[in-house]
Amino acid sequence: MADQNPTEIAQDSAAMLRNEPVQARSTARLASLLDAAAEIIDEIGYERLTTAMVAERAGASIGTVYRYFPDRIVVLQSLSARALGGFVEATRTTILDPAHENWWESVAACIDGMIAAFRTIPGYRSLRLGDVLDVRPALSSQTGSTVLAAAAAEAIAERFELPSEGLAHRLETVMVISDALLARAFLYGADGNEEFIAEAKAISRAYLIGFYGEPEPA
Repeated sequence: MADQNPTEIAQDSAAMLRNEPVQARSTARLASLLDAAAEIIDEIGYERLTTAMVAERAGASIGTVYRYFPDRIVVLQSLSARALGGFVEATRTTILDPAHENWWESVAACIDGMIAAFRTIPGYRSLRLGDVLDVRPALSSQTGSTVLAAAAAEAIAERFELPSEGLAHRLETVMVISDALLARAFLYGADGNEEFIAEAKAISRAYLIGFYGEPEPA
């Protein structure tokens, strides 16, 4: 996997499925199963999720669930991988957006994307990018935050010409810190605790400025 780019790694999630969907109908069925799982996770957390619950919520047979997912862990991994794939693309788009005039504006906008995910994506508050799962990623030794940080570092180095050495590691550090603080901020609901949200940005900014100095004024 060392020669794969972040987007390819994120897209590899399909290989975890028993039958990768190739027709529109199968793709829609798979999406409905994952949507059902996400709804349940929002209600009870990922730890108690079962394949039977997914089948019932989606209005499908248990056999249909097992057609795509060998077990509940693959359901969770696939749901996380779906979120990760979306984040990889959105992160690159955000960083390259000319509306963000310096590297910190781009990083802050990416953190805003994380905040929006906690508020709006079913199941995300509990599962996030899958790093909370007590299993090794199925097809790579890289965690979701590692993949996402690599994509962000590539885009930031390209647009703002920050030194690439160590950049991915530092951005991953920011993501891990922000994820922990945002998880606490959204522990009790989708509104989020604004003090923890503000601290996520403040700590991230101070940490990165220690390496790259104050960003150029917008």
